[in-house]
Amino acid sequence: MHRDQSPLRARSAPGPVPSLLVDVDLMLDEFTRQPMRAAFRFDPAAPAVIDAEFRAERGPVRQWGIGRELLRGGLTSMSGHGEVRMWPTLPGARPASWLLLETPEVEALFEVPTARLARWLDATYRVVPAAAELDGLNWDGFLQELLDGPGTPSA
Repeated sequence: MHRDQSPLRARSAPGPVPSLLVDVDLMLDEFTRQPMRAAFRFDPAAPAVIDAEFRAERGPVRQWGIGRELLRGGLTSMSGHGEVRMWPTLPGARPASWLLLETPEVEALFEVPTARLARWLDATYRVVPAAAELDGLNWDGFLQELLDGPGTPSA
């Protein structure tokens, strides 16, 4: 199966939402911040996952797939578990949320401004509402992939 034919992709794609570019801070320690640029991208064909790209002035670009609902929830309360978590900063601080990305090899904590992210997420939900995120998925293909297991050729 070609990667563009994944059964997890929706069959139809509504109108585009422009990428969101925001300045974020990578917390190197409790007192040291490294300014970075983050790009959030929404694909209406796969609305449940937001592609996030983090770019340092010098250094590699890091990409993550983050659940759209996790991002929305993390604007106002603790959201997520495992490798990706997000929660708002303390009251009285500038309006932001902490975004924690973890793997066995690396941990990155970002401070993300929330106002622009909230408006941008609202725009994605106008294109594909939460209740419609799973509409158009090829469930038979998805289940067949699960049953075939890793490394099994598919037709």
